[in-house]
Amino acid sequence: MLRVVVVAENPVVRVGLAVLLAAHGDVEVTATAPDPGTALAAVRAGTTPALFVLDGHADFVRHLSPTAPVLLLTHTPGRATGAAGHLVHGAYDEAELLRAVRATAHAGGPSTVSNILRFRNPASQVQRFGLSAREVEVMDLIASGMTNQRIAATCSISEKTVKNHINRIFAKLHSTTRGEAIASWLGTRTAS
Repeated sequence: MLRVVVVAENPVVRVGLAVLLAAHGDVEVTATAPDPGTALAAVRAGTTPALFVLDGHADFVRHLSPTAPVLLLTHTPGRATGAAGHLVHGAYDEAELLRAVRATAHAGGPSTVSNILRFRNPASQVQRFGLSAREVEVMDLIASGMTNQRIAATCSISEKTVKNHINRIFAKLHSTTRGEAIASWLGTRTAS
């Protein structure tokens, strides 16, 4: 049984990851936390994780990695110092996430894990849905649970521009809600 602590600032992402991971028989989510301090408090209280799954905040890796390996989920490619594994939002599906969790927990180091994790090429998302590079960036941020305001700040654009991108993205993904768009983007949407 892999004991996992999920660390994500966004409560929707935190709960979503916990539910998704706990649905698999070999993974036990022993705690969830909005930040490293809360995660480490859970460890001091008796939770002994095989792995931290950390959404965003690459700077948090250094706080967690001395305790257990960290699988970092971010919006940008490239490995954060100290992370044993790394996935890019919008570039993996549920099966790949599970593979990464298992590989990171068992590998014991970045060099082994980097050879195991497989990334979907962002260029394929452009081709698959006909999105522009900026729309791919915005859709990745939507899929991570960010609000329009946070997307605007992250991309250094106005909220009105974010809304315009979202309208175009929804049209290209044949979606009317964020949930539908995310499901299409991640390849988990079922035909209705």
